[in-house]
Amino acid sequence: MATDPVCGMDVDPDRAAAQSVHAGKTYYFCSPRCKERFDADPDKFLAGEAEPEPHEQPAADPVESVTFPVAGMSCAGCARTIEASLRKVPGVAEASVNLAPETAGVRYDPGRAGLAELEQAVRDAGYEVPETGQTCTLTIGGMSCQSCARTIARALKGTEGVLAASVNFATDSATVRYDPRKLTPSDLARAVEGVGYAASEGAGGPAAPEDRATSEMRRARRRMATAWALTGPIMALMVPFMLNLAALRPYQGFYEWAMVLLALPVLGVAGFTTYRGALKGVRHLSPNMDVLIMLGSGSAFLTGPLSLAGFPIYNYAGVGAMIMAFHLTGRYVEAKAKGRASQAIRKLLELGAKSARILRDGREVEVPVDEIAVGDVMVVRPGEKVPTDGVVVEGRSAVDESMATGESIPVAKEEGDEVIGATINQQGLLRVRATKVGQETFLAQVVRMVQEAQSSIVPVQAFADRVTGYFVPVVIALSALTFVMWLGFHGPLQQVAAYAARLLPWVNPDLSALSLAVFAAVAVMVIACPCALGLATPTALMVGSGIGAQNGILIRSGQAIQAMKDVRTIVLDKTGTITKGRPEVTDVVALDGAREADVLHWAASLEGASEHPLAQAVVRRAEEAGIVRDEPADFEAVPGKGIRGSVAGKRVLVGTGGLMEEAGVEYAVAQDTLGRLQREAKTTTLVAADGEVLGVIGIADTVKDGSAGAIAELKALGFDVAMITGDNERTARAIAQNVGIGRVLAGVLPDQKAAEIKRLQAEVGPVAMVGDGINDAPALVQADVGIALGTGTDIAIESADITLVRGDLGAVVSAVKLSRATFRKIKQNLFWAFGYNVVAIPAAMLGLLHPAIAEAAMAFSSISVISNSTLLQRADISAGGGR
Repeated sequence: MATDPVCGMDVDPDRAAAQSVHAGKTYYFCSPRCKERFDADPDKFLAGEAEPEPHEQPAADPVESVTFPVAGMSCAGCARTIEASLRKVPGVAEASVNLAPETAGVRYDPGRAGLAELEQAVRDAGYEVPETGQTCTLTIGGMSCQSCARTIARALKGTEGVLAASVNFATDSATVRYDPRKLTPSDLARAVEGVGYAASEGAGGPAAPEDRATSEMRRARRRMATAWALTGPIMALMVPFMLNLAALRPYQGFYEWAMVLLALPVLGVAGFTTYRGALKGVRHLSPNMDVLIMLGSGSAFLTGPLSLAGFPIYNYAGVGAMIMAFHLTGRYVEAKAKGRASQAIRKLLELGAKSARILRDGREVEVPVDEIAVGDVMVVRPGEKVPTDGVVVEGRSAVDESMATGESIPVAKEEGDEVIGATINQQGLLRVRATKVGQETFLAQVVRMVQEAQSSIVPVQAFADRVTGYFVPVVIALSALTFVMWLGFHGPLQQVAAYAARLLPWVNPDLSALSLAVFAAVAVMVIACPCALGLATPTALMVGSGIGAQNGILIRSGQAIQAMKDVRTIVLDKTGTITKGRPEVTDVVALDGAREADVLHWAASLEGASEHPLAQAVVRRAEEAGIVRDEPADFEAVPGKGIRGSVAGKRVLVGTGGLMEEAGVEYAVAQDTLGRLQREAKTTTLVAADGEVLGVIGIADTVKDGSAGAIAELKALGFDVAMITGDNERTARAIAQNVGIGRVLAGVLPDQKAAEIKRLQAEVGPVAMVGDGINDAPALVQADVGIALGTGTDIAIESADITLVRGDLGAVVSAVKLSRATFRKIKQNLFWAFGYNVVAIPAAMLGLLHPAIAEAAMAFSSISVISNSTLLQRADISAGGGR
């Protein structure tokens, strides 16, 4: 480990952000800024004139992000109303409301606003905020009066992260709703204990709120059933009376009254939430889809009382009920489809373990998962889930990590290896030390990233959002124009209706001009559908991000999906991306009758005393081969040449030709082997014992399995693939040739990668960059799409647009296929949504569509968009699969 001469921070040379050579020595830096300071005046930092300067951290961003659910939205107009209300809150920097997952994402200054103010802004706009967070019940001890209850309630409400709290003196209990990202039930109990009372978590533990999608689907089904219970008889009466049978004429009065009386509860009871949503939109001067349904169904219903009062107008009251029934049916199917579209994230939430066995004072104690603390040692038996992220401290097993990576093959784990919470231990007993708990775990980060992706806005949606901003007012205007047009140009339009009546049985040209005008105007009102436009992108993002999470592909922003379609060049970092990122022994060549085992034995015995990465590679190879090492004596490291010492009475040398020459050891017999390995860009090490060369060891950062195949598939998908590395040209070319890459950017230091990506963008256009997300961070940000590869449990990489849990390039292929498939669905949805409205509205204006059929078609348009998005689940995104 090197030390940054500027700030004094420990820096791994292999992962340094920058480096400089001064007076023949290489110095490593934690950041480009430290390098700049060093290069400006090296002597200041090397001559001891100044103490190492404190490492500068970037100024903390005062803006925090929060995503919370919103209820009561019916179309994109509702989302815009809520956004406008949120943006009025002091401290809010950005607000985005997403119709499909029914969430609001807000970036705000926590010093000026809080979650309570944001939720109130949503309520002020006329919408609801379902309870967020988790709820737990605490048993309180020591209360003697109501004053005690008030004291405890104040203490709980004053705790950061508590959303609501109530204390019941009669039952000695407290019910608390809290943000699980900031608190655990234990923290709540400590808050109570801090004001002098005893507290323990109730036996039930934290209760998760009912799944909103399931709850909404149940309510939608109830409203639909109520509507059809009355609309069914309406339709049964309507059909024979529409045939104008002579036998039914005496009952015409009964029919007129039946239409009105049966339709009234359909609109007033089953349709209450629709009318309430419409009134909210009108009150806030932001008309939404519910306004169209209210005007359409309400106008149709009013013809009933008017007809009964003697006005010359056809009774469409039953049609008003049918409009509402079809609308509520659409809402139910939509809610059900939304539930299917978002089921991936619910499955993720269900994966976590509920309890864990941890070691306390040498005994196993079973505790709820949220009681695990960092540092606790967990006992995980075969078949059990790993309770939370950690490191194996004892045992060996195979762990099924398919929930994280999408790969079904179990991964071998032993002491020192990381394990991910919610993965399944399959064989041996493991003892795991917890390293991350609560909202810092891998699973929690995945859920958070998926939620962020689902709440993001894809640029292609911007045009659709602009359209929906004017949609409802324009439709109302068109409906009014249709009404006037049918009254003013009744003759020509009646001729059109007469011709259409031959093909369309619901068109009746014999009705009065007023009746036909109402018929057409109501049809225009209810057939227009901004919902399909509003759902086109979010539902596809919902499904796509969920599929990605199940396959170890975490999409941070929907923008990356659209940007990916324009990318034609993918730049791969070499170390850790194409290669394994650590040196490995590739060749052991024995000379002059020596055996490979002897070469490894002498080399590994001496190298065991060295911490150098190349030395450790030799030791690992010997251990894999089952070779027992001897302890060296008189060990000495010769800078720039190698090491020497005594092993089992022999004088052993391991290093370069210069080390051999210094000791007078002849190594001409090894020249051919040295030349061949060096041409393959491998580091060569000579091994000699008692003055005789025994062999040559070749060491290299080896290519990952599957890299060449994945690169070939990226080319087949139409990408130019380039490699960027800090290695010299010869080494880089050798690796590139091995994996089939023609374009090589060699000798590029970490702090120069972003500039190289920028130069490449100017030359070839949009570029995607694949790296490790650490010293590649500036390049990932510069690229049009930044992809972080193989990050284990640490997936919160702000610089990456897409994070891949799997550490192989096959995951990049899958990410590309998923991005393309998702954007293809978005385009299909938008095409259908726009095309439907372009065709349907003119047809309705000409009186060719019955209002009930128009409403059914409107409901179908939204359902079709959601259903088309769910078909994305059939997409083959596997490496080697379809395109």
